[in-house]
Amino acid sequence: QVRLVQSGGGLVQPGQSLTLSCAASGIFFSAYGMAWYRQAPGKAREWVAGIIDSGDDYYADAVEGRFTITTDNTKNIVYLQMNSLRPEDTAVYFCCARRDYNEYWGQGTQVTVST
Repeated sequence: QVRLVQSGGGLVQPGQSLTLSCAASGIFFSAYGMAWYRQAPGKAREWVAGIIDSGDDYYADAVEGRFTITTDNTKNIVYLQMNSLRPEDTAVYFCCARRDYNEYWGQGTQVTVST
């Protein structure tokens, strides 16, 4: 059974940092591309960042330079380090594992950036 279990998230003030984690089980983790998405209230889910098996990482323009996606292949965990958070980063964040036609999602975790 494939499971992606997320942790982290919460309420922070603008300018602060937060790290999300997503622990995968039931897949050959290092063979999967991993990504983070987010969905703000009333908006469609959007891609935030991705990392492929080569280690190359990619970011949406809105988070470039502030967010960093990394993986720990020994623990089967993908992280999203979020710095300089802004109110517009407020959303439910989802991790995603994808390979060929297989796609798996985490349960989502709320990130709220507010004073």
